Amino acid sequence: MKPEALLHSRPEGLYCPPGNFFIDPVRPVERALITHAHADHARAGHAAVLATRETLDIMRLRYGGDFTKSKQVAELGERIDLGGVAVSFYPAGHVLGSAQIAVEAKGLRIVASGDYKRHPDATCAPFEPVTCDVFITEATFGLPVFVHPDPESEARRLAESLRQFPERAHIVGAYSLGKAQRLISLMRSVGHDAPILIHGALAKISRYYQGRGIKLGKLEPATVEGIAGTRGAGQIIVAPPSVLGDRWTRRFADPLSVFASGWMRIRQRARQRGVELPLILSDHGDWNELTRTIRETGASEVWVTHGREEAIVRWCAINGIAARPLHLVGYEDEAE
Repeated sequence: MKPEALLHSRPEGLYCPPGNFFIDPVRPVERALITHAHADHARAGHAAVLATRETLDIMRLRYGGDFTKSKQVAELGERIDLGGVAVSFYPAGHVLGSAQIAVEAKGLRIVASGDYKRHPDATCAPFEPVTCDVFITEATFGLPVFVHPDPESEARRLAESLRQFPERAHIVGAYSLGKAQRLISLMRSVGHDAPILIHGALAKISRYYQGRGIKLGKLEPATVEGIAGTRGAGQIIVAPPSVLGDRWTRRFADPLSVFASGWMRIRQRARQRGVELPLILSDHGDWNELTRTIRETGASEVWVTHGREEAIVRWCAINGIAARPLHLVGYEDEAE
């Protein structure tokens, strides 16, 4: 069987004709397999959804109980038959519940990685390399310039800023699913035990993380009644990136703008957003993680999607691996 006969791109997303299902479709379909619950990969409106328990739970929190007509839990490592195609889910290390999806038929195995990272993260299961014939990799940070620093070193930079500026509220922009909880967990790992204030948009998902045994320490609502401009001095306030520079921040004491993102490697992006303390913290693999992972899968062919596709394709060619871009649309990396 040729790989394209088992899995190929369509306007709705990656499609498996023998199994009649899509992976992370961007339009409503009859059967969707979802790698993780970020909104650009997990959309409401599919007739049937197969995903990990955490991904299904988070989709329910975000979209309501009727986000699909039928849902099925995929246990990690379990083989599920869909029309003669064996599918199985493996940890992707991206966010809680994130998974790679292996699709197998007639001796051919393709692994769709979704989004993934290899750096340590106490808030989700670590990435597990899966041997395959074809590996579909993301390339959000698929350029050699992107080499992420040690996550705890970035957390210590934030802790040091709190010590230097105890009169200022440190408002950290972090994506509400995954990045925010990871940032909080990292601060606990470097000894920051004080309550952390969180924006209301983070509350449901953070409670869910805690309910799944993820230790985030004491969290308090950022918004309470009080005198504007006095709250949060010497404290961390975690909020969606969209609030940085917004009127919402004015209720806090001399707010100091912090942004946690792999894009903070690019100083111009930090300046454009008015970020005073850029933290290079990513939930996507950097150049070294991407190339290491491709090698570890043993894949003879690599398909590259949503990101800096050309550089990864070129690296594969130099290393004797067939590769091509998929040019999938509908997946975002700005919030990261």
